[in-house]
Amino acid sequence: MSVQSKARRDARKRKAVRERNQARADAPRIEPHAELRDREGNLLAGIVRQSGVWVLGMDGRIAGSTDSAAQVLMLIRRAQRLHDAQGVPVKLVYSDALRDEAELEAAAQGLSLADHEKRLEEEMAAARPAGQDGSDTTH
Repeated sequence: MSVQSKARRDARKRKAVRERNQARADAPRIEPHAELRDREGNLLAGIVRQSGVWVLGMDGRIAGSTDSAAQVLMLIRRAQRLHDAQGVPVKLVYSDALRDEAELEAAAQGLSLADHEKRLEEEMAAARPAGQDGSDTTH
């Protein structure tokens, strides 16, 4: 193998690494905003924000996404209540940014965050087919 061919091969490798790093830098940034963990520290659910959209992940999969911070916060709080009701102690931690945006959404409708979340819960219950109230723990 010649010295020149090794130099060209090394240059191609360096260029590929630069291009791969640039592609990562151009990718939409993912901001973590909330996590729900069990007593052992296992992640049960989380909320991230990517390109201005709130994304809820549960059980290692994307459960949904929305433009509404209040809606996604309500959903992860609901998951927390369901775990607590089943006797599974969990800890929910969320960012000030998520809370602040959710409060702004509620205020825009003339409601407190708690009242807005209650209304969202009622809308979800009304949209759900009969017999599927979400509290059924038998599978």
